[in-house]
Amino acid sequence: MKFDSSGVAAVKARADIVEIVRRYVDLRPVGGRLVGACPFHQETKGSFNVHPERGYFHCFGCQASGDVIDFYCRINGLEFREGLSRLADEVGVRLDSGRPDPRAGEKKRLRQACLDMHAVADAFFRRCLASPEGKAARDYLERRGIVPEVAAKFGLGYSPPGWQALEDFLKKQGFSPAQAATAGLLSKREDGRTWDRFRDRLIFPIRDVAGTVVAFGGRIMGEGDPKYLNSADSPIYRKGDHLYALCDARPSMAKSRRAILTEGYVDVITLHQFGYGDAVGVLGTALTPEQIKRLLGFCATVDLVFDGDGAGRKAALRSAEMLLAAGAACRVALLPEGEDVDSLLQTRGREAFEACLGGADEGLRYCFRAVSAMARKEQITWAEGFLGKVGDANLRAAYAPRVAAALGLSEAGLRGALADAVVRRQAAVPASRRRESPGLELNPRERCIVTFAARCPEYVPALRELGAGDYLSGPAARSLWARLAALGDGDPRLVFEELELDFVLEARRLGELTDEARRELFEEISGFLRATRGESARKELMEAMRRARAVGDTGEEMRLFAELNALLGRGDE
Repeated sequence: MKFDSSGVAAVKARADIVEIVRRYVDLRPVGGRLVGACPFHQETKGSFNVHPERGYFHCFGCQASGDVIDFYCRINGLEFREGLSRLADEVGVRLDSGRPDPRAGEKKRLRQACLDMHAVADAFFRRCLASPEGKAARDYLERRGIVPEVAAKFGLGYSPPGWQALEDFLKKQGFSPAQAATAGLLSKREDGRTWDRFRDRLIFPIRDVAGTVVAFGGRIMGEGDPKYLNSADSPIYRKGDHLYALCDARPSMAKSRRAILTEGYVDVITLHQFGYGDAVGVLGTALTPEQIKRLLGFCATVDLVFDGDGAGRKAALRSAEMLLAAGAACRVALLPEGEDVDSLLQTRGREAFEACLGGADEGLRYCFRAVSAMARKEQITWAEGFLGKVGDANLRAAYAPRVAAALGLSEAGLRGALADAVVRRQAAVPASRRRESPGLELNPRERCIVTFAARCPEYVPALRELGAGDYLSGPAARSLWARLAALGDGDPRLVFEELELDFVLEARRLGELTDEARRELFEEISGFLRATRGESARKELMEAMRRARAVGDTGEEMRLFAELNALLGRGDE
């Protein structure tokens, strides 16, 4: 959904960036700005600056910057649209999309009803754990070594063995069985009969990054299948989008810039109990790209801790591939045979777990070791598949020689195979779909600049010096420019996304330009960029003079005035 720009502006005007940032950062005033330790990288001195009057933040350490929406999205690991929508709800701004959804009000009411039902169910399960009928669950927690304080912190509960216990409780709170089934709390048969989804299980609430309960996981405490049962997808929950305990781990991750990723609710809880506050868990599925995006909003390094059996090794390989392809640093620690995180910590303590972490493999090295046992053809297929997942051209260029060397492959041959694979994938898309795909959204001036860069790549460094990248404001133009700037003499088939590749190849099909025509086009573009840069500098100086005048700083105003005169005197800069 594309939101109206006036709604975005309204959110930025209503949301106080200082109030939002102070939820996560201790700020102190320094001149006209506020300073604190950056929540996005590990540091002891305050490199993180908030400028209240201008409504933006900037870190001189890790270069994170943006407005209040950017900060909210980044600190919560959210995509822009989801972050904007949540922040709008917080500050009371109604967002209108360009194409109104006639069911928007109904969807919003359904979502809120689902959240309310989960809050009621959460209280019900907790109460049941504390009641006499929850004794077996409390005894189970004691046997597993989970202390009551930690159980309370994670909101653990118990679902009674009856078929309608939760259903009856929800009815008393005004919720119908049909609503509860839609929320994923009840199971429903085709004939309309409903019953409690979770029965006689230890209950683990699943929260979103804001700490709101959106689903549950249930573990059987005796014999039976399935051992774990998770909530079905609902209007407020998709299991591939969330990580267990991310809301609890977020503060520690912001400090350590690391996450420990493992499997199993009890393993994560035990890690927190033993002081590993940056531990999170996958939720009954293989790691997904959406989970990685959320995770990397809080940390730069991920320690994968998996069982040492065959299934654990396969899960570690796939997870390491995905993290490395996303640009994250990762390590892989495999547990001793027959141990899981919980048993290792409970029986042998932190020292044994630290030894396990100390022996972790760097992620790419682990992948090489795992792949070395494959047949030659499988190794080549893996190499092509892994590098094909890496979206960043510079990162792919860094990985390619390591992959080739580790597997004894020709780097040139590997790059050629990758290029051919890209072409094959694009050729597999039906022509009708390719024609129907929307083109890149570029304004005329942006189109002129990136077309020239695509046709005359030797001028890209000069355009960069002139600030072409700063001028391009549209996301499509900025993405295309970044890839053009990184291309060098590389193969464009390995660098660009499908629409971008079509654009570059189409630009190059326009034919060769004479040297004179190239120079003329460059002079025209460079003249425009100089003028734009000069006008931007003039506006910044005028605004700075206005602020100096407002606070009565005559000396600063005169200094800026002299700088403005010098700028105008140069004319073209």
